[in-house]
Amino acid sequence: MWKTILRRLLIMIPQLIILSLLVFLLAKMMPGDPFSGSINPNTDPKQIEALRRAAGLYDPWYVQYLRWVGNLFHGDLGTSYIQHVPVTSLIADRASNTFWLSLLTTILTYSIAIPLGITAGRHQDEWQDTSVQIFNYITLATPGFVFYILGLWLFGFTLGWFPISGSVSANASGFWGVFGSRIYHMILPAILYALITTTSTVQYLRTGIVDNKVEDYVRTARSKGVPENVVFHKHILRNSLLPIAAFLGNTITGLLSGSMIIESVFSYPGMGKLFLDSIGQRDYTTLTALILIFGILTLIGNLLSDIIMSIIDPRIRIQ
Repeated sequence: MWKTILRRLLIMIPQLIILSLLVFLLAKMMPGDPFSGSINPNTDPKQIEALRRAAGLYDPWYVQYLRWVGNLFHGDLGTSYIQHVPVTSLIADRASNTFWLSLLTTILTYSIAIPLGITAGRHQDEWQDTSVQIFNYITLATPGFVFYILGLWLFGFTLGWFPISGSVSANASGFWGVFGSRIYHMILPAILYALITTTSTVQYLRTGIVDNKVEDYVRTARSKGVPENVVFHKHILRNSLLPIAAFLGNTITGLLSGSMIIESVFSYPGMGKLFLDSIGQRDYTTLTALILIFGILTLIGNLLSDIIMSIIDPRIRIQ
């Protein structure tokens, strides 16, 4: 397993280099620059020009790239041109909110999806399977933003059961007060987000169970008189969970990137909403840093999936 992890880490090095280069070049190709938003009829063009030269925007692209990478190694992601604070602290504040929302969403997603997938696969073509399939089709066909807005309108505005914006109440104090308020603000978006993201997990698990039920090793176990519950849990279910485990790493890191739609609908101050705000405000420094972080999270997700698969399936380990 350690050879597998080492090999994946070595493969990530050129991937990170290519990713950083692409992110930097795409950011340079975007129209305008960080100081374009400061231009108004009263702005002195010489002042804007001086700011551009001080920021090194007229240096060759490779000089700017090496300077940017050098700053990254020192933990310097630059300064937000809109909020005038270090991008590192700006992202750190939002990352904690996204982390807690992602953690709760991941727990709820698998808590809902795995029982539904097992029920549908074990009771194939019965009413339980039909009910789960109908639920799956509805969640798959419903646009996420429509589902989130309806949930916000019903449970937030109409019934008033949950907050409609923010991550912590202004009057919350003390550790437990802040913790409770944070959980309270996350419950509704986490449940809605989890319901939408269960589709693929339910379908993969159901399909795996249905396919594995007719495999030769299952028929052999039954012919030997192995109890049905043992056959299902030890042979059918265990092998059916492999595709779910393969996507687990990407699922976790994907949620950590934040959901732009649900964070915008609930005005939840996470990384997804920060990304959309950076696009609208043309905050190039923050935007570039976020794209790079999202790309790194994707690579880490692939690494986690490989590690998980190598743990539960020895056949793919490097000998």
